[in-house]
Amino acid sequence: MDRMASSMKQVPNPLPKVLSRRGVGAGLEAAERESFERTQVLKDSLRYRNELSDMSRMWGHLSEGYGQLCSIYLKLLRTKMEYHTKNPRFPGNLQMSDRQLDEAGESDVNNFFQLTVEMFDYLECELNLFQTVFNSLDMSRSVSVTAAGQCRLAPLIQVILDCSHLYDYTVKLLFKLHSCLPADTLQGHRDRFMEQFTKLKDLFYRSSNLQYFKRLIQIPQLPENPPNFLRASALSEHISPVVVIPAEASSPDSEPVLEKDDLMDMDASQQNLFDNKFDDIFGSSFSSDPFNFNSQNGVNKDEKDHLIERLYREISGLKAQLENMKTESQRVVLQLKGHVSELEAELAEQQHLRQQAADDCEFLRAELDELRRQREDTEKAQRSLSEIERKAQANEQRYSKLKEKYSELVQNHADLLRKNAEVTKQVSMARQAQVDLEREKKELEDSLERISDQGQRKTQEQLEVLESLKQELATSQRELQVLQGSLETSAQSEANWAAQFAELEKERDSLVSGAAHREEELSALRKELQDTQLKLASTEESMCQLAKDQRKMLLVGSRKAAEQVIQDALNQLEEPPLISCAGSADHLLSTVTSISSCIEQLDKSWSQYLACPEDISGLLHSITLLAHLTSDAIAHGATTCLRAPPEPCRLTDRGL
Repeated sequence: MDRMASSMKQVPNPLPKVLSRRGVGAGLEAAERESFERTQVLKDSLRYRNELSDMSRMWGHLSEGYGQLCSIYLKLLRTKMEYHTKNPRFPGNLQMSDRQLDEAGESDVNNFFQLTVEMFDYLECELNLFQTVFNSLDMSRSVSVTAAGQCRLAPLIQVILDCSHLYDYTVKLLFKLHSCLPADTLQGHRDRFMEQFTKLKDLFYRSSNLQYFKRLIQIPQLPENPPNFLRASALSEHISPVVVIPAEASSPDSEPVLEKDDLMDMDASQQNLFDNKFDDIFGSSFSSDPFNFNSQNGVNKDEKDHLIERLYREISGLKAQLENMKTESQRVVLQLKGHVSELEAELAEQQHLRQQAADDCEFLRAELDELRRQREDTEKAQRSLSEIERKAQANEQRYSKLKEKYSELVQNHADLLRKNAEVTKQVSMARQAQVDLEREKKELEDSLERISDQGQRKTQEQLEVLESLKQELATSQRELQVLQGSLETSAQSEANWAAQFAELEKERDSLVSGAAHREEELSALRKELQDTQLKLASTEESMCQLAKDQRKMLLVGSRKAAEQVIQDALNQLEEPPLISCAGSADHLLSTVTSISSCIEQLDKSWSQYLACPEDISGLLHSITLLAHLTSDAIAHGATTCLRAPPEPCRLTDRGL
């Protein structure tokens, strides 16, 4: 502990207060100075990081008392220093705007991923200290009003502030990561966040119920359900937890007790009120001699006793009213103090918001000044740029002139080089021609010698060939004579064959002319045959049509004749001669039977006619017979109905 105290004395600048409030008019210079002091304090503190680790391990060996609490708190200090070393943009109180948070990650998804992991580690250490403190307390009694309990709970105020900021930044970073990376990649982040969310929500709820924190800090409550990072619109539903610290906070265990002087003043006022009321009821004489000791009347004494008892009862009632008024006044005072503390908390929150607005205003002013300086620099740069452009144009003109002269020189140099190359080429060609001429001269001399040798050899060979040719010529002459004899013989046979061929040609021409004549006659006959066939077909068609028309006329005539016969029979029904005739039913029945047979025969004849329209004889006979039988049946039926007596018809006897 002495070593720790000595090390803390060596720190040149004290640690900045996390809950300190800036003045409303603090400017950019104050913020820069504070940032420099924070950086310097962090650098000076990092030298003792190993000593903090050693002290944490030393306190960790104590399983009872404050050993574990000191060990975890020292680990938290080391984690906090390492976090601010890796992320120097974060201030000591972790208060940052969304824009500053984006700048801390440098708009890189890899930096945001690593920053989220470091925040998880930082928040894990905070929650471990939170949980260890609550586990060391006896929650069965009011430990928050004891000195030992308040000693353990005091560091948790800073832990609550840091946890609220870390939770808010973690939610925003996770939403940003889910907008850039697939959901499967961030499954580990979501699981770790869910675990820490459950712990932090439970610890905030348990802390808000402790009397110690009610007057010192307003602990926010986390939502019932964690944010849904898979839905991007859920970011608008997220509410950043705000921890409010009143400007002046009193200890929660200090009960509102009235001062002694206040109680004495209240008793005196109540006593004066009681005396005035007593004088109004009994008069002023009772004030000087209330019990009338000068009078010795027994009756009056009894009345006085009753009066005293009644007065005692009234006094006890007034005392009870006084106690009730005291209790009510104390309750009202407590309510007013609670309301005052709430108003102070709201005032502190408004001051905090005003301070943030002032800081933002200062930052915007600084940005505006920076933009103005940038605009002035831009105008200067534009003016210098215009001057540089004019110089560049002049240089460009000079450069163009020099370029033209240089191009002319290059062209002249190229022409000279071209001429030099041509001359060199001509010289080399002349030398090469001379060398070729000498080489050809040598070759011609060599070839002349070879030709002379070859000429001699060829002359010898030609003489030998000439002798052989003479011999072959003699042989050829003999063979020629033989061939001439055979040629004369073949010429005579060829003349004979030519004569025969001429005769055959004449015969072939005569046969061809005869065949052509026969072909012409055959075509004429074929044409006549076709005409005859056409005429015959038309004649047959006309004959068939005529026969068909005649058959139709016969059928129509027979039908009309049959109709006429039947009509005549119908017309004769009303003539007087027919009325005088007599007929029998049997004769009529036989006539009807004949008509039925004739109708069947007519059906058969009609079927035969449909099968063979040329045969109409049977159909004509059936029609004529049916007409006559029908006319007879009509006549006999009429006579039978008029003259014959009614007789039973014996159809069964006829077999019908």
